[in-house]
Amino acid sequence: MIFERAQGNANVATLIERKTRYTLLLRNNDRKSRPLMNKLINEMSPLPADARRSITFDRGFEFTSWRELHKGMGTKSWFCDPQAPWQKGSVENMNKRIRRYLPRDTALLALPSRYMKSICDRLNETPRKCLGYRTPAEAFRDELMKLERG
Repeated sequence: MIFERAQGNANVATLIERKTRYTLLLRNNDRKSRPLMNKLINEMSPLPADARRSITFDRGFEFTSWRELHKGMGTKSWFCDPQAPWQKGSVENMNKRIRRYLPRDTALLALPSRYMKSICDRLNETPRKCLGYRTPAEAFRDELMKLERG
């Protein structure tokens, strides 16, 4: 997500687990790829390998170091076709929800990290009809427990 008042090229990367709709927001203080990939590796490495098998990106400059994910944690990377937002519909839908809390004119770098975490918590604690009125956090925990049991 791009912001009009962001100093430099600050943006927010939205990650969504497809099955449970669990969402993670990563603030990227510039559009350089390597820092974002390092954040992704740090956030996702503790998860079981089955929970981080692949990631689908759009064609943004911030994802040019995508090969680092495979080296860092064995995650495969895929890219949407250019001008094809429907190929990542859940991300587009979530970005629309996130804009309620982070409008385009937000001074992104002025926000404390705990505010970004509170947005994630709010999104992940909202019951969803598609999950049988469970929250994404509940559904994600259930899936992790299934993976651990084997």
